[in-house]
Amino acid sequence: MSEMVTLTIDGKEVKAPIGSTVLEAARLAGIKIPTLCYLKDINEIGACRMCVVDVGARSLQASCVYPVSEGLKVITNSPEVREARRVTLELILSNHDKKCLSCVRSENCELQKLAKDLNVDDTHFEGASNHYEIDDLSPSIVRDPNKCILCRRCVSICKNVQTVSVIETNERGFNTIVSSPFNMALKDTPCVNCGQCIVACPVGALREKDNTDKVWEALANPELHVVVQTAPAVRVAIGEEFGFPIGTRCTGKMVAALKRLGFDKVFDTDTAADLTIMEEGTELIERIKNGGKLPLITSCSPGWIKFCEHNYPDLLEHLSSCKSPQNMFGAVLKSYYAEKMGIDPAKMFVVSVMPCTAKKFEVERPELASTGYPDVDVSITTREAARMIKEAGIDFVNLPDEQFDDPMGDASGAGVIFGATGGVMEAALRTVVDILTGKDNENIEYKAVRGVEGVKVAEVEVPGLTLRAAVAHGLGNARKLMDQVRAGEADYHFIEIMACPGGCVTGGGQPIQPSSVTNLIDLKAERAKAIYAEDESLTFRKSHKNEKMMRLYEEYFEKPGSHKAHELLHTHYVLRENYPEECCK
Repeated sequence: MSEMVTLTIDGKEVKAPIGSTVLEAARLAGIKIPTLCYLKDINEIGACRMCVVDVGARSLQASCVYPVSEGLKVITNSPEVREARRVTLELILSNHDKKCLSCVRSENCELQKLAKDLNVDDTHFEGASNHYEIDDLSPSIVRDPNKCILCRRCVSICKNVQTVSVIETNERGFNTIVSSPFNMALKDTPCVNCGQCIVACPVGALREKDNTDKVWEALANPELHVVVQTAPAVRVAIGEEFGFPIGTRCTGKMVAALKRLGFDKVFDTDTAADLTIMEEGTELIERIKNGGKLPLITSCSPGWIKFCEHNYPDLLEHLSSCKSPQNMFGAVLKSYYAEKMGIDPAKMFVVSVMPCTAKKFEVERPELASTGYPDVDVSITTREAARMIKEAGIDFVNLPDEQFDDPMGDASGAGVIFGATGGVMEAALRTVVDILTGKDNENIEYKAVRGVEGVKVAEVEVPGLTLRAAVAHGLGNARKLMDQVRAGEADYHFIEIMACPGGCVTGGGQPIQPSSVTNLIDLKAERAKAIYAEDESLTFRKSHKNEKMMRLYEEYFEKPGSHKAHELLHTHYVLRENYPEECCK
């Protein structure tokens, strides 16, 4: 137990652990101090000065970095403190693009809320202001420096959590700007499109590339058969956009809303997750039995794939050749489904609703067009789907629950858990262990790979083999594992990596919660609970027990890993810039 100190905050005696800050102590006591740049464990730098308090020093101090001490007396709400915060806020607003009505973050903007809370409706500091070009060349992320408040939250998560480091503060003083090196477009950097910078941003300086106009246009075209698929993580987060508590499962309402938008069919990407497990599990077994390259590393996260292409091109052969569930499903829809329904694939328009901004980049990869057409035509985020539902005037809260459409709508629990870190691994183990043991194992919950630890390790005993597996989420943790692989120190058969901390449930395209929530509640854990609850509610919880999946193999693919399966469901990877071709040999 940590040693405690006693201090006084606003006349109230408070006990706090040694090493904690005044901000943390105040929160333990239920005393609210406003923050803007602060993100717990990510960005604790005292840059914005919104959290200043009086500690009896010659000047006010930032409570997010000021340590507690025995007998310290703190005042958080004096006239001097309030005035300092208002002046700081006015200075921030004086160089901020205040087009709030048209901003994607309107009503979910931490700067806007602070202005309201502190009763700041104007600024006394009108004068020079900076004007920058908007970087909208990336297929995934739009960067608008005119809205940036220099809080550096995006910099910290890109550099310290994801270890991608493609944005940083440049210039000095009034000309300081958060940008890429030499102000390059994000598309010209090793950005992996994960979108964690968007989720970290308190304002509208970073947002996803909006593709809703393309979807509306397709829905209005009577010549197109427009279908939509939804990822497992979407159903446990979309409700937050409509006022539901964090972690509420809204599967049925989500399906009903998408049908009312006008999609011809609404399918479940979980179905393709089952397909992924059949292909990836087969690939793993073949590599183990035939001396193939190990460890096999999952390939479902497009942000992770691009990170690997940039940083570990010499290890690309460790990646599974399986497409992600999004693109597997697109390929199946434009082949098997199109043939079965008598639809010209040229007249089919496939939309995906994903928790991920990197999926926007993925659908544009030229190698993901195995039918002669792009596997998926447009990918939109959970946030974009919610905006479309609101734009259509659909009363999401009061919608009845409806079911995914046949013939591609049924999925197992294994497909559902893809949305949480460790889910792909657990889903694979449920099938692989059954195949290797030759029996239907009842113990299917591999809890060693669950949870929010950065790197998790599990061992599963099967006849003649101890199957060793590792799971990493967040690219900083991925880098640790990949460095082990490169050094020959990763004694694993199978590795799952997800680009986003927590996996898809906290992807870059998910609903954005303010720091006042994320500093206190672990979104990863809350949304994952809903994922596992849906898994437990389903009749079939193993991919190879999905009867419709097995019928798909009987009717079309013959068996997992077949020639036709490889043509449609597998892919290859790309040598990114600055790496010689021989490094991948």
